[in-house]
Amino acid sequence: MDMGVFWMYLLVMFVVTYLIRVFPFVIFHKKIENKYVRSFLAYIPYTVLGAMTFPAVFFATGSVISASVGVIVALGLAYRGKGLFTVAICASLAAFLLNIVEWLEWLAIF
Repeated sequence: MDMGVFWMYLLVMFVVTYLIRVFPFVIFHKKIENKYVRSFLAYIPYTVLGAMTFPAVFFATGSVISASVGVIVALGLAYRGKGLFTVAICASLAAFLLNIVEWLEWLAIF
């Protein structure tokens, strides 16, 4: 990649990121009083984090099947109200165990 193109990409990325962060301060001069807008804004960080994390979960193990099992276990435990640590450990363990089973099946073929 040409260094000029790299610096141009970096500059565009900087300007876009900077505008996104400065734009609300320029437009809204007083505190937002509407409870619906405040509620909406409160959930944005969680939504963005979920949108960035969730697709990557399916490629974290190298097998979409074992990753899907981990996601299903995580969703089931979270739905039942289990804590974050319990959900993470059980989902990881389920995906890991399924990877071991897949690996043992692969060894049995050869």
